[in-house]
Amino acid sequence: MILPAQRFLILVATKPVDFRKGHNGLAALVQNELSKDPFTGTVFVFRSRRADRLKPIFWDGSGLVLVYKRLEDTSFCWPAITAGVMSLSVAQFEALFGGLDWRKVRALESPAPQGVE
Repeated sequence: MILPAQRFLILVATKPVDFRKGHNGLAALVQNELSKDPFTGTVFVFRSRRADRLKPIFWDGSGLVLVYKRLEDTSFCWPAITAGVMSLSVAQFEALFGGLDWRKVRALESPAPQGVE
């Protein structure tokens, strides 16, 4: 998967969108319906009604990058349909993009070290 090189935020629009929309249409959705800036490097992920397709879109510093993925024999594991967005970790997004159940991916939590030896 092609993703921005720097640290980035991944936001999933939980409500299905019209998949005929391209770069400009999805950027307008980000701006008008999600009240976010599509040109910050944040990855916005959109789903189809049938849940078998997804479209991530992000600004890479020189232009909008749009990716399209369709699963052939199954559908993606999506959160419940609501208005708004939810965030995913990079590991959860990679699981979602791979067609896996992203809900089973958890980051390891380690306390910060108290000092350096």
